[in-house]
Amino acid sequence: MIKTVINKESEAIPVAETNEEKDLEETKETQEETQDTPADQDVTEEAEQKKEDEAPEQTEEEKLRAELEAANDKYLRLMAEYDNFRKRSAKERLELSNSVKGDTVGEILPLFDNFERALAAETEDLAYKQGVEMIFKQFGDMLTKLGVKAMDLVGKEFDPNTAMAVSSIEDDELGENVVAQVLQNGYTLGDKVIRHAMVVVANP
Repeated sequence: MIKTVINKESEAIPVAETNEEKDLEETKETQEETQDTPADQDVTEEAEQKKEDEAPEQTEEEKLRAELEAANDKYLRLMAEYDNFRKRSAKERLELSNSVKGDTVGEILPLFDNFERALAAETEDLAYKQGVEMIFKQFGDMLTKLGVKAMDLVGKEFDPNTAMAVSSIEDDELGENVVAQVLQNGYTLGDKVIRHAMVVVANP
């Protein structure tokens, strides 16, 4: 499309511009206006640096206070870690001690059982009987000092965590699944079972 422009001298000058060319020029001008130049970026960086330089510096007292707070926080953390370590170590030592003690006593218990059987045997030799009673009592006192206790299971409900059922009977006088007789005592050390009892269970 040919446009005609009338100047002051009334001369017609044809101008050959298409709509596409105008649109292209407008788009180019818009991109140039929105694009940041390197100079503009340098000015922005200088302004930010100047702002940081103008920030108020900490006084000597504020620096010392911050250092003191950091040191105090570090000290409290170390104390908490040490306390946790101390408690954990004490618990591990106790568990290890009980484990070693339990294993040792477990090896001695068969000997204690034999003294108990000897004490129950009939004999006319009173001196012999008194000697066995004395040894058996000393043995029992030693186990008590070590924290070892014999289980009292007769008449109680059978618990497989503390006893082994080697036999069963039917007894109307006893309840269901109740320990009727102990054939071999069981022992505990604290909360740990160091030897399970051997029992007869009524009405399983």
